[in-house]
Amino acid sequence: MADSAAGLDAARRLPVLTANAINASMAQLLVRDLDEALVAALRKRAAKHGRSVEAEHREILKAALKKPPARDFKEQLLAIPKSQTDEDEDDFVFERHVARDVDLG
Repeated sequence: MADSAAGLDAARRLPVLTANAINASMAQLLVRDLDEALVAALRKRAAKHGRSVEAEHREILKAALKKPPARDFKEQLLAIPKSQTDEDEDDFVFERHVARDVDLG
């Protein structure tokens, strides 16, 4: 009888252990002391997007923390701001000389 009771007790705990194992793979975040107006705005935004408040919070965090896509070398060069003064341009002047006369004689 003790064996069947122990087996039944283990069977009752099995779903709890499985649920805990699933939840252990996902992090949770609890935010405290939020202004009521902020929570109301979050609820309104979630309803507008057809999501739960929790899902909307997740989307906001993803968007805020998402890394911008990597730019290729050309895009990085084009992103360098142009000089605001002519002083810097003197450092990059390349003077091309006219071909000189050559005596092949």
